[in-house]
Amino acid sequence: MPVSRFGVSLENELLEALDNYVMTNNFPNRSQAIRQLIERNIVEKKWQCNNIVAGAITLIYNNEKRELLNKIVKIEQEYTEEILSIQHFFLSPLITFEIIAVKGKSYKLTELSDKLITLKGIRHGKLIMSRADEAYMKE
Repeated sequence: MPVSRFGVSLENELLEALDNYVMTNNFPNRSQAIRQLIERNIVEKKWQCNNIVAGAITLIYNNEKRELLNKIVKIEQEYTEEILSIQHFFLSPLITFEIIAVKGKSYKLTELSDKLITLKGIRHGKLIMSRADEAYMKE
């Protein structure tokens, strides 16, 4: 595939962050890292459409906060069509790692994950999706 070259101007802080990203992820150079970041952005934008996707939402939180647990359950009950399964792992007596297997239209899964991840008390959360519609699988 032909490659085009261009110049990029970045503030020192962004350049340091890019270099850390390159080093942390073992990219051979900055170009590879920038390429990967752009491709990830493009894929994530496509997630905002009506494609059928499957994925997982991961959450880490303190399980002693009852009001947080109630909010999580309430949100999950609103998305029973999209949620396939929920697993809880107790990393310690206080810390729960929750994995929610999901399938549905990408915008609905993004909506669900945003509601969960932004709850006060969620220490970390992430959504991972991959296209899973039949047309895509036949390609």
